Amino acid sequence: MKRVYLDHNATTPLRAEAREAMIAAMDLCGNPSSVHAEGRAAKSLIERSRAQIAEAFGADGADIVFTSGSTEGASLALAGRDLHGAAVEHDAVRAWIKEDLSVSADGEVAVSEPGQTTLQLANSETGVVQSLPEGLAVTDATQGFGKLPVAFNWLGAEMALISAHKLGGPKGCGAVVLKRGTDLAAQIKGGGQEMGRRSGTENVIGIAGFAAAATAAQRDLADGKWDRVAELRNILENALAAGAPETIFVGKDANRLPNTSCFATPGWKGETQVMQMDLAGFAISAGSACSSGKVRASAVLTAMGYDETTAQGAIRVSLGLETTEDDVLRFAEAWLQKHEKHRARAA
Repeated sequence: MKRVYLDHNATTPLRAEAREAMIAAMDLCGNPSSVHAEGRAAKSLIERSRAQIAEAFGADGADIVFTSGSTEGASLALAGRDLHGAAVEHDAVRAWIKEDLSVSADGEVAVSEPGQTTLQLANSETGVVQSLPEGLAVTDATQGFGKLPVAFNWLGAEMALISAHKLGGPKGCGAVVLKRGTDLAAQIKGGGQEMGRRSGTENVIGIAGFAAAATAAQRDLADGKWDRVAELRNILENALAAGAPETIFVGKDANRLPNTSCFATPGWKGETQVMQMDLAGFAISAGSACSSGKVRASAVLTAMGYDETTAQGAIRVSLGLETTEDDVLRFAEAWLQKHEKHRARAA
């Protein structure tokens, strides 16, 4: 039976547009820091890609600093800043902030000092979308960019984090987007690339793929393709609720990403469900992919007020543009079969 990939928040399949752009970039042999024709050609591709990403992210007039991804971007944007945040942030952000902001049962974060705060646009585990106040120091837009109508210039944040592989681009390439003139202390020093903010020879191939994916993602968003994904997410949740009415759908009453469903069965551990569904042919997760292999209750659900047993029983299903109704109904059927066996054992 064909496997079904339902873990798009961890990483997305590479878009055809990104693959084509990357293959073309492989033919450029020059180092973008070299002044000869070959180097200038590579540099020109980087700058065209920078402009493409700026257009897709609504960041005209902003600076875009390429990184290896949002984890490095968080270090670059947050190191030494002593900012406020909440436990629902990604671990890459939590490593740098004071986790002192309150979180509602729906996953919404209360912010009192935006200029001293970092706040994610959307949560990778629950899909909950935050209402971003004007003047945030940093927003992690990694999960929202490409799935939500968003523009850096009207977010009002000083900086934003984005990553290619969350929207159909390659792994290992991301960016920090910042208002022009914003100070940013380099964490990787050396050759002075990226306006002196991130040294090291640029990932020309990855950057080309990032730009192509960002452009294609914005086209799909404008065409309304994510509306259909939201319908499929609702079909899935309705099927699960009908067969297992005790299932807890996290953040169901909040504004969520169109593709994300996080649900829990107290007493049935999330990692067990992930393994069972993997054997049944479905790829899902039990939280952030960056924390895979760590058997622990979700910090996100704990911050939302769920008890440890419930938090340990949560899994995440995240759909993509190629997901079909048959995919979600097959998953629901398979999961409900495993759920019935679990309930029988627990009785």
